[in-house]
Amino acid sequence: MPNSLAGKVAVITGAARGIGRGAALELARRGADVAIVDCGNEEAAAEAVAAIHGMGRKAIAVRADVSREEQVRTGLADVLAGFGRIDILVNNAAVSVRKPFLQTSLEDAQRTMLVSQWGVYLFSYFAAQQMVKQASGGCIVMISSVHAERPYPNAAAYNMAKAGVNHLAASLALELANERIRVNTIEPGWVDTPGERVHNSEQEILDRAKTLPMERLGSIDEVAKAVAFLCSDDASYITGATLRVDGGFALKF
Repeated sequence: MPNSLAGKVAVITGAARGIGRGAALELARRGADVAIVDCGNEEAAAEAVAAIHGMGRKAIAVRADVSREEQVRTGLADVLAGFGRIDILVNNAAVSVRKPFLQTSLEDAQRTMLVSQWGVYLFSYFAAQQMVKQASGGCIVMISSVHAERPYPNAAAYNMAKAGVNHLAASLALELANERIRVNTIEPGWVDTPGERVHNSEQEILDRAKTLPMERLGSIDEVAKAVAFLCSDDASYITGATLRVDGGFALKF
């Protein structure tokens, strides 16, 4: 839907690559100006900003570790300096360490939870405060996972973090409804992102994809379009909802 988000400012965490980048580009296609928040992927973030500029939209790259309060505050201050407001927040940044529980270091587990859960809390906390000040409502979308409900092995800290994100979203939806701030969650299943190549070979992905109900991985664009829907006026009476975008993945496993 062209220009359905015209005049809106969207902040997306972990937006230099993968689902975050896809969501940023899709929101820009629909008219939003976008802040690309990421930590340590300056080149990829700059490429995403350039792509959005190519659509005729405004975009900035913001470097911030979502788990650190001072960087979240500074990052959102940069957004406000550049755009003057915040209408949409997409909490996408996450860390996933895939090891058996007893072989996962406490440092890795803590980092996973700090980024994947605490970072979501921090960005939601400060962005929602700004939305309340603006008195024009807003939208927060959490990128969770089917792991939030299904305890997949070798991901205990990630499973725990995503379950917490789901409950946080429901809590915020209840508390912020009277401020006209909608809060919803998306649970992707197995999505074809660059990160999957860290853990699987191309052949492993092709072979395992055939075992899925739809016999393929989900695409970044399919998740991004779900994000755009929840941010649009078409979802104006939807809050506290969880939208599973997994091609039936969670039904099988």
